[in-house]
Amino acid sequence: MDILPLVEWLGENPTAALFGLITGVIFGVAGQRSRFCLRAATIEFARGQIGPSVTVWLLTFSTALFWVQGADLLGWMRVEEARIMAVPGSWSGAIIGGLIFGVGMVLSRGCSGRLLVLAATGNLRSMVSGLIFAVVAQMSLHSWLAPLRNWLAALWTTSGGQNMDLLAEFHLPDWGGFALGILLSAYAIYQARRNRMSTMRLVFASGVGFSVAVGYLLTFNLSEVSFDPITVTSATFTGPSANTLMFALDSTSILKFDIGLVPGVFLGSFLASVIARDFKFQGFENEANMRRSMFGAVLMGFGGMLAGGCAIGNGVTGTSIMAGTAWLALFFMWVGAMTTDYLLDQRRVALPA
Repeated sequence: MDILPLVEWLGENPTAALFGLITGVIFGVAGQRSRFCLRAATIEFARGQIGPSVTVWLLTFSTALFWVQGADLLGWMRVEEARIMAVPGSWSGAIIGGLIFGVGMVLSRGCSGRLLVLAATGNLRSMVSGLIFAVVAQMSLHSWLAPLRNWLAALWTTSGGQNMDLLAEFHLPDWGGFALGILLSAYAIYQARRNRMSTMRLVFASGVGFSVAVGYLLTFNLSEVSFDPITVTSATFTGPSANTLMFALDSTSILKFDIGLVPGVFLGSFLASVIARDFKFQGFENEANMRRSMFGAVLMGFGGMLAGGCAIGNGVTGTSIMAGTAWLALFFMWVGAMTTDYLLDQRRVALPA
């Protein structure tokens, strides 16, 4: 992929933002049409079902694994250069942050990526929760909550100055991740047939996973031709939401992949909802629902930053390159979400006023 003429024309930072925008638009369109949501999948699974929501999540997860690992095998990118793999990971952050994030996404009725997609379709509840999520994420990154986050993250970290590569750790072949992606995709398609899901929903579910591969390929190729260091990354919403918020408030901020990603998702989802005639303004049902959603957004903002990524950043983007802490964080997001659903919704235990 020869992107040098584009970089010379636009500059490195605007090109990074453009690549973020492209990745975001693909994610936004696919996420809106597939109704991808980790929270919905965990609740469905917690209630003893492998229905459409679990199937969509599984197809997204496996598609990202298939494309990213396939690109690495073909030499189109090197997964070890991705930021999440190239820096030390936090096991304690993955466990504690994953649990907190899982609780928060059930309370907010959507993970951070889903909130952004829904906000673009006129869902004011998601817009308010998403803004709270971004503010708390920023506080956890650089402000009042940063010392607590840093302390928790430092309790137990990976060794060797980088994250754990699960393929290398368990002495699996280089094609192990690619093969796993194929097997999981086949199982997802089997479940889709059982649930009589439409072909287009499956295509869009795969599109969410494909957007992760697109982001990695674009940022990797940009890093190969840039004079300044460029982070090899893809779709994630904890850090980018915080960075986009600060970009809007600080005139000295510079363009980068994150700054294009969030508006791209919003734009893609908005266009998809308008074309499908799904755009509709919606608000909070009542005060209790509002309190629950806002508190959940706070938990997701802190938990996602502590875990090193959200349901997308860890659960799809990080796992697709076989980063150890990403898989652990995803597991504890499922644990936190399923436990919360059981305690608060299945048992009909109300939150205190």
